[in-house]
Amino acid sequence: MSALRAFGRFWYDFVIGDDWKLAAVVATVLLAGAVLIASGAVPGWLAATLVAAGMLGGFTLAMAVDVRRR
Repeated sequence: MSALRAFGRFWYDFVIGDDWKLAAVVATVLLAGAVLIASGAVPGWLAATLVAAGMLGGFTLAMAVDVRRR
């Protein structure tokens, strides 16, 4: 059981890391981009641009929250 627990801890630390907010931003924006592409609502180039803008905005917001706290 300890090997399974160590495996789980590794993946948790690898994916979540130091900041759960950044992991949530990445997961949310990638999911939204996948939904946009799968639905065919927007062309691929526009979906990629929106995902990049979402990542940039989410990272900026997460960093602003962390800086304001300190």
